[in-house]
Amino acid sequence: MALAGIELRYLVNDINKRIEGYYVSNIYGITKDSLLFKFHHPEKSDILLMLSTFGIWVTNVKIEQIEPNKLLKHLRNNLLRFKLKEIKQIGTERIVYLTLSYFEKEFVIVVELFGDGNIIICNNEMKILALSHSINVKHRQLRVGSQYIQPPLDSLDVLNMTEKDFEPIRSAPIAVAKWIGKTLGLPRKYIEEITSLAKVESKKKGEEITDEETKRLFDSATQIINNVVTGKHDPEIVRGDEMHVNPISLAGENHEKIASFMDGLDTVFTENILSKGKTIQSSPFAKKISELETRLDEQTKAIGIVTEKSEKIATVANSLFDGVSQGISSMDDPKITALLKKNNSEIVKEKGITYLKVEGEKIKIDLNSSLPTTASALFNESKKQKAAIGSIEKLLEKTEKELQKVVKKGEGAKQVNVTQVRKKNWFERYRWFYTTDGVLAVGGRDSSSNSAIIRKHLEKNDKVFHAEISGSPFFLLKDNVSPTPASLTEVAHATVCFSKVWKEAFYGSSAYWVNPDQVKKGAPSGQSMAKGSFMIEGQRNFVKISSLKMCVAIIKHEESYLLTCGPPSLKNTAICYAMIEPTGQDMPDIAKRIRYQFLSSNEEIAKPFSIDDFVRVLPTGACNITESGSV
Repeated sequence: MALAGIELRYLVNDINKRIEGYYVSNIYGITKDSLLFKFHHPEKSDILLMLSTFGIWVTNVKIEQIEPNKLLKHLRNNLLRFKLKEIKQIGTERIVYLTLSYFEKEFVIVVELFGDGNIIICNNEMKILALSHSINVKHRQLRVGSQYIQPPLDSLDVLNMTEKDFEPIRSAPIAVAKWIGKTLGLPRKYIEEITSLAKVESKKKGEEITDEETKRLFDSATQIINNVVTGKHDPEIVRGDEMHVNPISLAGENHEKIASFMDGLDTVFTENILSKGKTIQSSPFAKKISELETRLDEQTKAIGIVTEKSEKIATVANSLFDGVSQGISSMDDPKITALLKKNNSEIVKEKGITYLKVEGEKIKIDLNSSLPTTASALFNESKKQKAAIGSIEKLLEKTEKELQKVVKKGEGAKQVNVTQVRKKNWFERYRWFYTTDGVLAVGGRDSSSNSAIIRKHLEKNDKVFHAEISGSPFFLLKDNVSPTPASLTEVAHATVCFSKVWKEAFYGSSAYWVNPDQVKKGAPSGQSMAKGSFMIEGQRNFVKISSLKMCVAIIKHEESYLLTCGPPSLKNTAICYAMIEPTGQDMPDIAKRIRYQFLSSNEEIAKPFSIDDFVRVLPTGACNITESGSV
């Protein structure tokens, strides 16, 4: 499926709105023609944007690398932490410009979606730094170091066309549908819809239509283009020999309604990538399978040939014994020629040596020998041939086993791993857990999220927690007018452990809680506060925390499984858990150990969580595992 220019315009506008304020947190190579950009926002869910030589779309899945992408290293070295400043399209050309900036640096990624497609990385002066493949044609050359040059643009801008632009159709000696396709650059599905809505026969020549028909064609074209570009959609997936997606409902069969055009593209384009991936992954195995099948066929034929040859030699030997009863005594007897001829064999001489030729096999004989002696020599040769059959059969068995093994590997290689990206809850951007009473507790990770916790998520029925030490997160016990002592203690415990107390292993620390109206978001007149800091007024309610112990756990939340870290009480509701205490191994090492233990106890539930996910939930600093288990 190829994207139309008007469809691309809608996608560009939609992606622009979605990714405002996001920055590139990671880039993945999927195929040599496709790259996955992970965009992060401190307060919103991550967005995965796929750039490919056949499309650009927001995706809900993460596909593991199928083949190397030569642009990946360059992009990772230069564009991580860069914000998407702008994404634009020139008219309705199938070219997208993504401008990414970070402080004074700026790069432009050009994605060309026509022909074989191309992904081109340029600096802010549009000098090419890297590209999927070079181009050398009459109207432009694209290579590293050269200036990026657009292809010749279409003359008509369909987004701003007027009735006057349709007037040339009245003098066109070609079919209406052909003129619309050539002039507006629209795919056949839209051309058919335009002529159908206008009630004009698509094969009718332009010079034969009336002024009224011309106006209807213009109005229909304008309506369809505007609906596609502005998002007035009734999207559908069309399944057939080739699956594709329409942003608006078009006449035809096998049309399946979907939630959005973007979701439809994600389904169709992802399926295209996976299909290509299966072919790429299995092609080396297919070649090996073909080689083994040829070898198997040759070995099977060899067994047949050798078996037949052995039997023929034995038949000739038996005929010689029959010759004795006919009075033939030696091989030089004239009667022997006729006897041998009956069995398709003969006596031949080469370089002074005499052979008995049977089925192409030459057996050395002595013409002066008796027939029984020669027959005995033939029987010995027949036995040697049969022995060779055994060796070939062993090779055949070995080839069959190797073939089965390669076929099995080939089937496994066709399985391209795809992870469905779950839409995260708002609180997963922060530290969080549920208390024993089922109340949500949410805390900051750094100064930015500390600020967001108080400024954006603090409500009148919350309780605000902070450790009695600098370098502490703010925690909120959400929407609970009369919290139990258990909930208050658990949130205080987490607040202390997620502060720098954990890293320094300061036992015997305290946290306090206050009501929302005691938190002042502005500094007193003439003073300033660091980002993520707030003034606390009035009485503070202190909670002493005697131990430093946290629980890393996978819990069931609604229809999903979530990974979190909180007070030891999390163990009671966990699917898998690991208790940790300060000092010991570094965060990445302990994250690997915990993940391994979770995979060992419940692989299906633990597999979607990466090492990074485990690192993200851990408190800052070294730690060690004191206990682990699962339901």
